[in-house]
This record gives sequence, structure tokens and C-alpha cells, in this order.
Amino acid sequence: MALDSVTVRMLTRHRERHERLHARARSRWRDSGYVFTTADRAPLRPDYLTERFRQLVAASGLPPVRLHDLRHGAATLALAAHTDLKVVQAMLEHASIVLTADTYVSVLPVVAQQAAQETARLVLTAAASLKGELPA
Repeated sequence: MALDSVTVRMLTRHRERHERLHARARSRWRDSGYVFTTADRAPLRPDYLTERFRQLVAASGLPPVRLHDLRHGAATLALAAHTDLKVVQAMLEHASIVLTADTYVSVLPVVAQQAAQETARLVLTAAASLKGELPA
């Protein structure tokens, strides 16, 4: 999976913190193999992550959103950034591009507006070029 440079930098810093903790703990260190763990290096429980996310959303004052909804949002934002649908399909690890398009992709108003502007530009450009060719 491809990651942007900011995310890579954040994950690198996280790994460096863990390495410093490991160096201080020496033989007491228990390497779980997980990137994110509890203080005693046990893997985070999925229900903990779901509940913690719910708490953070509630505290933010934003409308309710489920953790899984971030997947839909990521696909939508990737498409708004003009990422090819086939790339988004691969990001989501879908077997079918139809599933990606039908299930996870919604059109943001700004994307719809850009599409309308571009379509009108193409039509108006074609009409202008034809104008000179049409009989009077």
C-alpha cells in the first residue's frame, strides 16, 4: 500500500519512540510485532479502537461517523483528487471496480461542479470551432 510522505514521517517517529522505549526497557521489552499497542505491548482490541474513535468524534462536536465510514471518505477524497478509479479499487483491495464505483464512491459537490464546468468548456469550444465551418 502506498502512503503519503506525512504519514510515513509520522509512522517513522512512532517507530523511533518505540525503539527508544525498547532500548530503555532492555530485557523487559516484549516485542509484539504490532505497530500500535497498549502500554504493556499487547495489541489494541478492535472494540477499543471503535469505542475510542466514537468518543473522539463525539468530543469534536461533528456529526456522528463510524470508523468504517473513513474508508468511504478516503475513496471519495481520492477521486476528488483525480485519482484513477482503478487505483482507488486497488487501495480498497476490491476484486471488482464495479463494487468500488457503486459502493464507496459518492460525488462531492465540488467535483460535480468541476465536471459541469469542464463539460461545458468542451461543448462550447467545439461549438465555437464549428461556427466557422457552418454555412451562413
